[in-house]
Amino acid sequence: MRYSPRLHIVLHEPEIPPNAGNVGRTCVAIAAKMWLVRPIGFHLDDYYLRRAGLDYWDELEWEVADSWPDLLARLEAAAAGGRWLFSARATRPYTDVSYRPGDVLVFGKESAGLPAEITRPHADRLLTIPSRPQVRSLNVANSAAVVAYEAIRQWGGIAPVPDA
Repeated sequence: MRYSPRLHIVLHEPEIPPNAGNVGRTCVAIAAKMWLVRPIGFHLDDYYLRRAGLDYWDELEWEVADSWPDLLARLEAAAAGGRWLFSARATRPYTDVSYRPGDVLVFGKESAGLPAEITRPHADRLLTIPSRPQVRSLNVANSAAVVAYEAIRQWGGIAPVPDA
C-alpha cells in the first residue's frame, strides 16, 4: 500500500478513460482510493486512461470491483466512513453534509449517472452539485474533485499523509 486512503472515490460503470485517469490523479493528490465498478467502458491499459493520470498512476491506490454488491462487500472491510451518492437529479447540496475521513463518494457513469436501484435505498445520502438548469450535469472527474476538495476543506486542508 502506498498510502492509507482518507477518502474512497467510486466510479460506477465508468465509460470515458480520461475521466477515470483524472479522478485517479485527484486521488493521488489527496490520498484517496479510486474504485472502478464493472462493467467498465474501456480497457484498464487504455492509453487515454494512463495519459490523463500522467506519471501518477504508479502512486495510485485503486481497485476494480466486479459489481455493485462486490464493491459493497469490499468496502465493508476497507472503508470506515459513510457512503455519499451523487446525482444531478438530487436536491440536497453536497455542501450540506459533514464529511469524515474514510467516507465513500459514489459517482455514476457519464451517460446515465447512478441507477435508481442504487440511489433509491439511499435517498438520505443522495447529494448534488448545484448548477444552472442549462447544464444537465457536470463532468464526473470535475464532480469528484469538487466534492473531494470540499471534504479536505472541512478537515482543514491537506495534511501530510505518511506512506503506509
